[in-house]
This record gives sequence, structure tokens and C-alpha cells, in this order.
Amino acid sequence: MFVPCCRGGGSPGSDFKGFTLLMPAVSVGNVGQLAIDLVISTLEMTKVGYFYTDCLVPMVGNNPYATAEENSVELSINAEVYSLPSKKLVVLQIRSPFIKNKYRPFCQTLLSWVKSSQCARVVVLSSSHAYQRDDEQLLGTPLRYLLTPDLQKAVGGLMQELNWKEMEKRAAYPGVNDAEKVLHIPGGGITKLLFTESCSKGIHMAVLLKFCSEGDNIPDAFALVNYLNEWLQLINSEVSADLSSQWKVPSSWRLLFGSGLPPALF
Repeated sequence: MFVPCCRGGGSPGSDFKGFTLLMPAVSVGNVGQLAIDLVISTLEMTKVGYFYTDCLVPMVGNNPYATAEENSVELSINAEVYSLPSKKLVVLQIRSPFIKNKYRPFCQTLLSWVKSSQCARVVVLSSSHAYQRDDEQLLGTPLRYLLTPDLQKAVGGLMQELNWKEMEKRAAYPGVNDAEKVLHIPGGGITKLLFTESCSKGIHMAVLLKFCSEGDNIPDAFALVNYLNEWLQLINSEVSADLSSQWKVPSSWRLLFGSGLPPALF
């Protein structure tokens, strides 16, 4: 459940009415989590609370978005919530893996919070194993999207205007019954379960994902967050042709990928 910070105050059930909830799936390459880092850091979002759950591995660390010595000693935990009321945006950042057999309880708790807080829609940033793509998925862009039926009615036309490619379904029993198609997101963590549960509960949810491989996934994170920005326009895309230069890399990335990042990004 959502627990607000003392400084934030307010009721956990009404703070985010009409907001877009943006969150990652813990998936291959941690691409969604890295993309969320870029959003929080660039928009300088305020931490308003945390998501209390026993479904994630416990962890604690220093402030990943520290900008000075004064705030570098602030602590962060496995699931925290950030808000930017001016854009009606709330972000749930997840920083640790799921405990075995805890996918479903987490999805149920999360979607219950989405309904009680009256969020307008949920956008999940995810990824999937590049090496498990089928022939059709090898063509064109490595970026895909999914929309629940309720959100499809609202923004499906816009996705077509953006020329986005919907995630393909695969035959449930290849070579036996190719007519029955199912959603297949290898390496996607909770993505498929969260999406199918949202479909059945009438929740407006979009999944944006990128095919990738494990390694230095910074380029994948920039690609995914730029993809998100085509739709939500979180930063001004008209200022520069190179959107990557406009995203602010958090200070914590120096410890993970510093050797692979040019100094200009910090």
C-alpha cells in the first residue's frame, strides 16, 4: 500500500486523482527502471511516499538523485513514489527484484491502489529478451506497445498517428494450432500478468517496451524514455533533435555505468 511522507501529508486515496501513474517492470536489462530514473531526475520530481509491500526484496541505499552533499545522505528504499502535480504525473520507482511467487499479490495490491487513488491511467515501462523475438519482430523498430481495451478506445488513434507498432501475439501451440494467439513477453517480469489483470479489471493501462539484451543498457533506457516522450511530451521535443541530451542522468549512475558515459551527461 502507499504510505505518504510526513512532509507530503494528505490522504493516500485522493492525492493522485486524474494523474498518470508511471512505473517500471523489473525486466531484462532493468531498462524500465533506468528510464524511470531519467524521468525523476530530469523533471526533479518530489518524493511523496513509498509503496509498502512484502513482495519485493528489502533494500536501503543513499539518495540516487542527490544533487549536493546535503541531500546525498537521504535514504531510499525498494519502492518509492514521486509526484509532479504540474504535469499530473506520479511515478512509482521499483529498485529490487520480486520475491518468488509474489508477482500476483503485488499486482493485486498495486491495482487496488490505482483504483482507490483514482489514477486516470497507468503506463508501464518494460523490456523483453531480444534473442527470443520471432521473424516478424526482427523487422523494423525494437520498440512495442500494448493498450488495455479501455485505454485503446481513448488513445488508440493517437498510437496509429505516431506510427507505433503494437506487440505481436504468438501462436499458443506452434505447428499444432497457429490460429490461437497469446501474448508472449519473455524476460518481462510482471509485465504480462499486470497487463492481463488490468484488462480484466477495466483499468486504463499502456505497456511500452523495448527488445534488448543484458549488458550496458543505458542506450536502451534512452530509447525507451524517448519513446514515452513521443506520447506524453514530458520534455520539449522541439528544442533539440537529440532528445538524449535533454534527459538529466542521476548522480547514482556514475557508480554503475560511469566508465561508459561521457562527462557531458553528468
